[in-house]
Amino acid sequence: MTRLKALLVGAGGMGKAWAKTLRDCDEVETAGWIDIRAGAAGEAIETLQLTGVRPFDDLALAMAETRPDFLVDVTVPEAHRDVTLAGLRAGIAVLGEKPMSDSMTAAREMVAASERAGKLYMVSQSRRYDGQVLAFRDAIRKYTGDIGILCSDFFLGPHFGGFREQMPSPLLLDMAIHTFDNARQISGRDPVAVYCREFNPAWSWFKGNAGATALFEMTGGLQYIYNGSWCAQGLNTSWQSQWRAFGSLGAASWDGENDPVADRVTGTDGFMRATERFSAPADPNVARGIAGSLREFVQALRTGQTPQGECHDNIKSLAMVFAAIESAKTGKRVSVEW
Repeated sequence: MTRLKALLVGAGGMGKAWAKTLRDCDEVETAGWIDIRAGAAGEAIETLQLTGVRPFDDLALAMAETRPDFLVDVTVPEAHRDVTLAGLRAGIAVLGEKPMSDSMTAAREMVAASERAGKLYMVSQSRRYDGQVLAFRDAIRKYTGDIGILCSDFFLGPHFGGFREQMPSPLLLDMAIHTFDNARQISGRDPVAVYCREFNPAWSWFKGNAGATALFEMTGGLQYIYNGSWCAQGLNTSWQSQWRAFGSLGAASWDGENDPVADRVTGTDGFMRATERFSAPADPNVARGIAGSLREFVQALRTGQTPQGECHDNIKSLAMVFAAIESAKTGKRVSVEW
């Protein structure tokens, strides 16, 4: 089978993680690596001891000389639009890091560019690729009946330093996209509207609001409640959040680190109906994280199948972020539009 040729854009920390993932994929060869910082790509290639990978600091030149089948955009969010549009205009498929962009206007441009080019543009939502989240989704379908309530708690206290601690709305802008996207994946529902409140505790080391509570109305009448903070030190949840789902026949929970469990109602009378506990073991063979994203993207290029994270779908998760931010600013219920 002919290997697909990749061009990697961005040589920061995540760029290096993607370089390793591309290197370890038998179906891909990395033809070039670009970073606008002079010498950055070359230094990264040398550090990782990659062979056959050419360094560049100009995207147009890199695309012309390497003639890739796809490019992987691991730049900062505000650069995603320009990189993606350049790739699509050149007739090259794009696999981009989350979030799709730093604004809904730019995201809509990117979706339209994919349509014009007739080329795949997929956003890597790496936390979808986890055997436990899939087991949780399946447990809901098997044991709880039609769910009406979905809850996620996210409480961590990372001291990043750098730009995140200076951002407005750092939790919603930089992290909640993962959890919101997982809510859509787990429930199979799309967002309708949101009421959100942001806050920042007195002890916060973030300049912007590092906490938020959001209530999303989803299709089918589902109520999704997000509760989170990035300045919560101690008794932390998983980075995957802590989840509960409640339906007509029972409930399911996942702590983000261990296999999910579910309770199904078995009793027909009594003040509290009896339930039976079920385990929901995860498939150990699921490719995790960005390796899973890459595997699905490559399969989509080879088969024409629509992957998770395809831009027409992923923009719905991004829309949840910006609707929540608007609601927090205005204090009003905001429709989620994409």
